[in-house]
Amino acid sequence: MAGLALLGLSALLGLGAGDPLCLSRQLRMRGDYVLGGLFPLGAAEDVGLGPRTQPNTTVCTRLSSLGLLWALAMKMAVEEINRGSALLPGLRLGHDIFDTCSEPVVAMKPSLGFMAAAGSWDIAAYCDYARYQPRVLAVIGPHSTELALITGKLFGFFLMPQVSYGASTDRLSDREAFPSFFRTVPSDRAQVTAVVELLHALQWNWVAAMGSDDEYGRQGLSLFSSLANARGICIAHEGLVPAAGAHGPQLGAVQGLLRQVNQSRVQVVVLFSSARAARALLSFSIRCGLEPKVWVASEAWLTSAQVLSLPGLAQVGTVLGFLHRGAPMPDFPSYVRAHLALAADPAFCASLDAEQPDPEGHVTGPRCPQCDRVSLEDVSAGLLHHQAFSVYAAVYSVAQALHNTLLCNASGCPPRAPVRPWQLLENMHNMSFRARGLPLRFDASGNVDMGYDLKLWVWRDPAPELHTVGSFDGRLQLQLPQMRWHTPGNVRPVSQCSRKCQEGQVRRVKGFHSCCYDCVDCKAGSYRRSPDDLFCTPCGQDQWSPDRSLRCFPRRPRCLAWGQPAVLLLLALLALTLGLVLAALGLFVRHRDSPLVQASGGPRACFGLACLGLVCLSVLLLPGRPSPASCLAQQPLLHLPLTGCLSTLFLRAAEVFVEAELPPSWADQLRGHLRGPRAWLLVLLAVLAEAALCTWYLVAFPPEVVMDWQVLPTEALVHCRVRSWVGFGLVHAVNAVLASLCFLGTFLAHHQPGRLDGARSLTFAMLAYFITWVSFVPLFASVHVAYQPAVQMGASLLCVLGILATFHLPRCYLLLQQPAGNPPEFFQGGGPGSASGPGGGRGGAHDPATSPQCAQT
Repeated sequence: MAGLALLGLSALLGLGAGDPLCLSRQLRMRGDYVLGGLFPLGAAEDVGLGPRTQPNTTVCTRLSSLGLLWALAMKMAVEEINRGSALLPGLRLGHDIFDTCSEPVVAMKPSLGFMAAAGSWDIAAYCDYARYQPRVLAVIGPHSTELALITGKLFGFFLMPQVSYGASTDRLSDREAFPSFFRTVPSDRAQVTAVVELLHALQWNWVAAMGSDDEYGRQGLSLFSSLANARGICIAHEGLVPAAGAHGPQLGAVQGLLRQVNQSRVQVVVLFSSARAARALLSFSIRCGLEPKVWVASEAWLTSAQVLSLPGLAQVGTVLGFLHRGAPMPDFPSYVRAHLALAADPAFCASLDAEQPDPEGHVTGPRCPQCDRVSLEDVSAGLLHHQAFSVYAAVYSVAQALHNTLLCNASGCPPRAPVRPWQLLENMHNMSFRARGLPLRFDASGNVDMGYDLKLWVWRDPAPELHTVGSFDGRLQLQLPQMRWHTPGNVRPVSQCSRKCQEGQVRRVKGFHSCCYDCVDCKAGSYRRSPDDLFCTPCGQDQWSPDRSLRCFPRRPRCLAWGQPAVLLLLALLALTLGLVLAALGLFVRHRDSPLVQASGGPRACFGLACLGLVCLSVLLLPGRPSPASCLAQQPLLHLPLTGCLSTLFLRAAEVFVEAELPPSWADQLRGHLRGPRAWLLVLLAVLAEAALCTWYLVAFPPEVVMDWQVLPTEALVHCRVRSWVGFGLVHAVNAVLASLCFLGTFLAHHQPGRLDGARSLTFAMLAYFITWVSFVPLFASVHVAYQPAVQMGASLLCVLGILATFHLPRCYLLLQQPAGNPPEFFQGGGPGSASGPGGGRGGAHDPATSPQCAQT
């Protein structure tokens, strides 16, 4: 309503609809300190620089409404500062605004003019510019990156502060190349970081990336490529988009790129482009029938009227992008309407000519002839454009720096010599200021951190509306329920080369892109540390993991536990065997004077049974967690008692062999040695020989307690490690020799009719020994190391049980069942001639059957 009232006021003042305004004359205002302004007041496509052959004046004839509004935002800020008393009380800021036409060749002329000496348009060459006072104190603008890169070099040489309201390329953060450059918009690095975080959050890792073929697009595309690669986002297709009007190879390249995108699995296109190039690309994609995609827009074209007015724009798909924040300026539209109304007032225009005539018009040329034919309708669409605040903040940053330089306070600014640009620059580094209540601060690179809003195009006729669906302040926040996609059912598009790997799988990359891969399971003993891993991480020695694991688990120590079923079964066998041994020993002791016990060896037979009992008890060292002492004691405590038992059996076998195979004279003499006290000497020698072997084995190859991390999949096996299998075998040597001699002696002996066949029982006892230990060797070597103690335990018990069952138990049966049914001569006798034949009397003289003891028995 206010705009209509002002337009009505213009009509009452008698200005026709087609009469020119005097708006261009308001682009210049005198002051104690003047700020230069570079704004795109004209449209760049009308410049016509192609046939230019002379460095003459170039004038843009087509209006850029946004550029005009930004220039008015600068004017509004200057007037606001002049009216207030907070920043520059008693001083007046001025402005001198020129059109850049978005072209470097046009922008250079006013830039040179700003550097001219105050009061003239001449630039002199000096050795020292410290005392040089140019026409302006600082420059606001330009808007585009390409222009800022050129003007920034010029102003940087003179250390002229330059505050851009739109140039965002990261190259301008280089303080060595651009020492006097500042801006009130975030750097492209911040915007690209936000875009990469958005792609990562939405799991889009297979995208196409395009940029306009200019400094802004090339630099933004390069920055995006490096940051995206660091976050695991792959660029399937990459290319540059020429400006409108491109033809030939450039147009063919764009067509080929769009064709590749259309045929691939890419569903997301990142377009870092100027508005003109973005309009050209989107227009071409609409004409070519490109399938709808998700377009991630750069700030340069997200809100551009050139793009938003493109016919058929809804066919491109979903468009979203980041827009930097700013403070609201609700009074700016009324300010613009008021100045348009004043520009239509002839009296106001005449007062402008009287107050500040422009005698230098022949030098600068017309500032903005197209601005004098603008209407409110031409600029109404951009009245609330976010960039106006950036211009406004740029003016306030210079005013704050001037306030700090002049040491102004509430009462005014102390008088001093005019401030030069380089003096002002000293106070702008790391400076804090406020604009519309919003606190801002230049960092060391001249950038401000304003944060971003994520905007989504929501389709409305005739143009889309921008809805906020997220934000970025160093950390991305999304409003996923508010997002609207172009897909059926509003399903979020998927843009991935390969499916996401499941838990416990890593990626095996195929080809050149890390996003195209096969999923491979992590095997047992390894795990996937993070979803981005390309290789499985092996677990530590003291850890384990199952297949497809996300972590490792600590290994628990394991040994042959007492409660295991196999151990319980062996303990039951131990109880049975030990019970039989003790029962046999008890019988032998009770009937120690019987012919049967005497024939079996008498006290030596009891000693042999006691040794078998010790063998049974020695197996108790094998179950449970081993200790160094138990590892050292296992073999000696098994083999020494077994040697004692076998040595007694050897003496009995020697008696049988002597009686059966030797002449009586020899037999009588040897029998006395084999049955007398000297027999115990042989037992002692055998035991000492075995003790020597065991001592050598323990000294040379001592068994040690080890914790084996590899033999079990989930546990650590604690066991006694055999350091030498040769030494382990030699420990059995004495017992093996004794058993072999027993077997040979009894196997070759002839049986005497009517006598107890002791040879056969000894033969079978030795066969039981050999079968047990010969079977033990391959079984012990082949069985899992965790069960080797159980095998040794079983072999020891079976050996004892075999000897007991074949030699001692039959004699126990005779003692129990037939104590009187077998005469003494059945168990004892002389040599072969004791029953008949020559020498019988000699044999009979020693026949125990005729002795009083045997008669009593």
